[in-house]
Amino acid sequence: MSRNSLKIHLSIGKIQPGSENKNGSPVYTDSGTCEHLSELRSRVGSNPFFNFRGCVKVRPLGRASIRREPPNELVRCGACGQAPPRLYACVTCAAVFCHVHAPSHPVGNASDPSLHSIAVDIDRAELFCCGCRDQVYDRDFDAAVVLAQTEATVIGSIQDPPPQPENTRKRRRVEYKPWTPDVKEQVLIVGNSSPLPSQLGNDSTTPEVQWGLRGLNNLGNTCFMNSVLQALLHTPPLRNYFLSDKHNRYFCQRKNNSVITRSSSDNGNKNSTMLCLACDLDAMFSAVFSGDWTPISPAKFLYSWWKHASNLASYEQQDAHEFFISVLDGIHERMQNDKGKALSPGSGDCCIAHRVFSGILRSDVMCTACGFTSTTYDPCIDISLDLELSQGSSAKMTSKKSHNTHKKEAESGKFSQNGRISTLMGCLDHFTRPEKLGSDQKFFCQHCQVRQESLKQMSIRKLPLVSCFHIKRFEHSVIKKMSRKVDHYLQFPFSLDMSPYLSSSILRSRFGNRIFSFDGDEQDASCESSSEFELFAVITHTGKLDAGHYVTYLRLSNQWYKCDDAWITQVSESIVRAAQGYMMFYVQKMLYYKASENQVS
Repeated sequence: MSRNSLKIHLSIGKIQPGSENKNGSPVYTDSGTCEHLSELRSRVGSNPFFNFRGCVKVRPLGRASIRREPPNELVRCGACGQAPPRLYACVTCAAVFCHVHAPSHPVGNASDPSLHSIAVDIDRAELFCCGCRDQVYDRDFDAAVVLAQTEATVIGSIQDPPPQPENTRKRRRVEYKPWTPDVKEQVLIVGNSSPLPSQLGNDSTTPEVQWGLRGLNNLGNTCFMNSVLQALLHTPPLRNYFLSDKHNRYFCQRKNNSVITRSSSDNGNKNSTMLCLACDLDAMFSAVFSGDWTPISPAKFLYSWWKHASNLASYEQQDAHEFFISVLDGIHERMQNDKGKALSPGSGDCCIAHRVFSGILRSDVMCTACGFTSTTYDPCIDISLDLELSQGSSAKMTSKKSHNTHKKEAESGKFSQNGRISTLMGCLDHFTRPEKLGSDQKFFCQHCQVRQESLKQMSIRKLPLVSCFHIKRFEHSVIKKMSRKVDHYLQFPFSLDMSPYLSSSILRSRFGNRIFSFDGDEQDASCESSSEFELFAVITHTGKLDAGHYVTYLRLSNQWYKCDDAWITQVSESIVRAAQGYMMFYVQKMLYYKASENQVS
C-alpha cells in the first residue's frame, strides 16, 4: 500500500527491528494486551509512544486528533482514494487506509508485518489493530495523548480561584440513623414541652393537616413575597437551622446592643440597629411552626425587606425571583456584618443562606484555533435557564430510573402545537452545551497572543444542598422596546439526577475515554449520592406580565399542597405537573452528617 501523499505527523521514535533494552533482552508488555501490540513493543522498546505527544493536535473542547500538514487538506485512503469518517494511519510508515483496507496493510508489508499491524485513528487519536480489526488500549499511548491535551488546556485568566471547601480533609461518610429519645430524654421532653393542638378537625374524617402549613395574608400585591416565603419556610436545611435556634432573634438584638423597633427606624435614629432579615425570618418560623393554623400577616418581614431594598419599596407587583435573590442577599449581608469578616459564598463557611443555596459554576472559554482553555469559577445561588424546546427526552438522562420517570411525565405533560415539549433536563442540556461566541466577543488567547473566536461551555463545579432553578419567562427587549411573558409549558421531574451536568462529567465527555484525573473528581467522588435531588417546592406564575399572580406548591410527606396566599388546599400530583413552573426547588435526596471528631463516651 503506497504512502498517502498527505504528510501526517506520526513519530513513535526510531523503529528498528530487534530493538533491545540495555540488558540485551527484548522488552515485553503485560500479557493482557493485544498480541500484535505486544509484538510491536517487543521489537521497538518499552515505550514506543514516548514522542507521540508532538503528533497530537488538540481541537476545541479538548478533543484530540492527529496533526496533519497542510492542516486543511482532506485525508483519503491510500488504497481506494475515499475519505470515510474513520481513517487510520500506520504508526510505522504513516500510510493512511480505511477500515476496509486495514487488514491488508500488514500483508502488503510482508518483509516485517509485525511492525505494520498497529495504526492510529486520525480523527480520534485512538489505537487500532489491523490484525484484530478493533481498538486496543495502551497506557503509554493514552498518557502521551493526555499530556498533549493537558498542555493545551492550560488554566488561564482565572478571575477568581475556586473557593476552598470548608474542610479540605475528606469527611467521614456515616450512614444516617434517625434519632429516637431514650427514657431520660423522654422525661425531659414531657416535662418541658406542651403538646401541639390536634391536627384533626372536629370530624374524625377530616384529613390531617401538615405541621407548618399556615397561610400568609396578601398585604396588597404581595403574592410574590408570600410564594417565596412559603418555599423558604419549608426548605429542609433552612427550616432545621432556624427551628434548632441557630439564629435567635432576641440574642441577635442583644448582641448588637439595641432592641430593633420599627418606630426608631422610621424616626431616623442613627443609634438603632439596622433591621435584620434573619431575625424576622426567625420570627416567621416560630409563628408558622407554632401549631396555629390561622393565616398570619408578614408585615414586619415586608417592612424589613423594604428597608434593605429601598428601590423596591412599594405596593406594586414585584418579581418573585428578584425578591428571592434580594432576601438571600439581605441575610448574607447582615450575618457577614456580624462576623466582621468577608467570606466567599462558595467556600462552605458563610451565612446560612449561602450554605444552603450556594454552589459553584465553572465557565470554560476555548480558543477555536489552538484549543487553549481559560477557566473561571463563580459562586451562584440559583441557575437561570432559558426555555429550550426539545424533541423527546434528554439524551443525557440515560439511567433507567430517570428514563421511566421522564416517560411517565411525558404521558401526563402538555405538548405544544408542533409536538415539541420543553423539559427541565432539556434546559439544563442547553445550559451546559458548548456555545460559539460571536465575532464581537473574541477573547485574547494567551497561546496565540491574539484575539480569537471561541467556544464557551458552562458546567457545575459544586452542587448546593438546595438547587433553585429559575425559568426565564419574562423577556425584555431594549431594541424592540417591549416586554412579554413566555407561556410555554415546562415539564419538570419530581426526581432529578444532576450528575450529567457536573464539571467532572462534562470534562469526561470532552476528553473521551482517556484515563486520568479530571478537575473536581475528588470532590465529586465524595458526593456521588448527593447529585440526586427531590422536588419539594414549585413557584408558578399565571396571568400577564403586568397583572399576574404567584402560587406555591409544597411537597410535605409526599403530599402536595397549594399555597395561594391565605388559602392552603391539598392537590394531586397531576395538578402540580400541569402548573406553569417559574421557580423549582430541589433538595439533595441523600443527607449526610459529619461524625464528631471527639466522640463522647
